[in-house]
Amino acid sequence: MKNLVKTIVEPLVDKPEEIDIREVEQENGSVVIELRVNEADLGKVIGKQGRTARAIRTILGAASVRKGKRLTLEIID
Repeated sequence: MKNLVKTIVEPLVDKPEEIDIREVEQENGSVVIELRVNEADLGKVIGKQGRTARAIRTILGAASVRKGKRLTLEIID
């Protein structure tokens, strides 16, 4: 899933080398994907009214159904 997030986020940002993605397993079996980008690129990843972030979360939700896991995306500033 990290590769999927990276593939989606890389074209959106100006500094793709500063993308940091971590997967954190929760006790209940779900996975939290933590996404960090350069502060200047944060607005591009979130989008107007959060539309880009919501779209990324929708794609991850669809992909997680195929994997049989529950995924959530946290964009950390």
